Amino acid sequence: MAAQTATAKITEVERILLVVPFVERVQREMERARIHRWSEVEVIRVQTDAGIVGYGETLQNYTWGKVDLAERVIGRSPFSLMWDDSLGAGLQMALFDAAGKLAGVPVHHLLGKQVRQWCPISFWDHDMAPEKYEIEAKKAVELGYTSLKIKARPWFDVYETVKRISAATPDYFCIDADWNDFLINVSHAVPVLRQLEEEFPKIKIYEGPIRADDVPGNKLLRSQIRTPTAHHYGSVPGRTAIGEGYCDGFVIGGGVAQVMADGRAAGMANMPFFLQLVGTGLTTTLALHLGAVLSHAQWPAVTCHELYQHNLLSERIEVIGGHAHAPDAPGLGVTVDEAALEKYRVDKANLALPRRLVKYSRACGVNVYFANDSHHTSEMWNYFSLGNQPLYERGVRTELVDDDGSPAFADLYTRASVAPVLSRA
Repeated sequence: MAAQTATAKITEVERILLVVPFVERVQREMERARIHRWSEVEVIRVQTDAGIVGYGETLQNYTWGKVDLAERVIGRSPFSLMWDDSLGAGLQMALFDAAGKLAGVPVHHLLGKQVRQWCPISFWDHDMAPEKYEIEAKKAVELGYTSLKIKARPWFDVYETVKRISAATPDYFCIDADWNDFLINVSHAVPVLRQLEEEFPKIKIYEGPIRADDVPGNKLLRSQIRTPTAHHYGSVPGRTAIGEGYCDGFVIGGGVAQVMADGRAAGMANMPFFLQLVGTGLTTTLALHLGAVLSHAQWPAVTCHELYQHNLLSERIEVIGGHAHAPDAPGLGVTVDEAALEKYRVDKANLALPRRLVKYSRACGVNVYFANDSHHTSEMWNYFSLGNQPLYERGVRTELVDDDGSPAFADLYTRASVAPVLSRA
């Protein structure tokens, strides 16, 4: 049997395309942000001549590696290829799963020495209105989480958002805010970040407040606030990031080899990090195996698997006190729900959206309309990044406006398709 395991070869790679819907409470928000495209999931199933099957997944419109290289692995051993990040997320994951099963060990045994059994994990949501974030925070507590990572966007009132989350959750609950550079520079960032950390002690980490490549600006920002800051590892050379001390920790994601290398480098510098591997239950499980061996994966991992209607596994990943257990069974150590694969399987993903408008409103009565459908990616990102409206003003709101069939909507939509339309209430 041992010889058979050592010589096992991959005989088939099956690619299964799925559309896994998001839970109803966030579906509309995901559509507004066009993140609904993350529902297109490709599951990879690899067969070996030893009878062992491995599984992996790729989010077709997000994951770090969407690659069509299945033919490269046929007739090869999973052990000889599993560290090759160029194979893409799903195929690499499936090879690690198969290799662990062939060796009779969990994936984390293939990665290195285990340092923890229970890995910190966060609840995550994309940007949404304060009252909706409040609902999500309550759901996070109900499911065993102790932290929520939010997207802090200038088209929503971040102060009201954090206020509502803070009031709706227990004292132990934490909030991490990802700004995606929208605070632009130190002059914008300092007053906003100081106000939040003074008013709301549940704020624990700020991710990406200003551009990561602004090393002097980030160093100055750190000296002006007390809350730790994080940036994606590799945004600037690791030596620069660590040597200059421009952040307190990192966000690390990508292929297994890259994650292990970056995670070890962060550990050598004694800097904590978030693992960010987004997907359903399969990707979340891989994140747990990585978190089990990387000493400084101490900040709660971000995966978003709770937002799907099904995690594609036979059981829910249990979260207790903000931590999930790294599986001890061979391979990924979880069972894929074959019935779910059949239920959500499609020949081609249809992610089309109807014509809608995104309406941004300020307390002073100014409204700005943006076109939003399958063909318009919304200009909100560039519009706010370039300072067309105030950043992080109190009392701002954003909503999705459906097409009511009226000439007025048609006219406004046509104009907004060319450029954002500003009006006064």
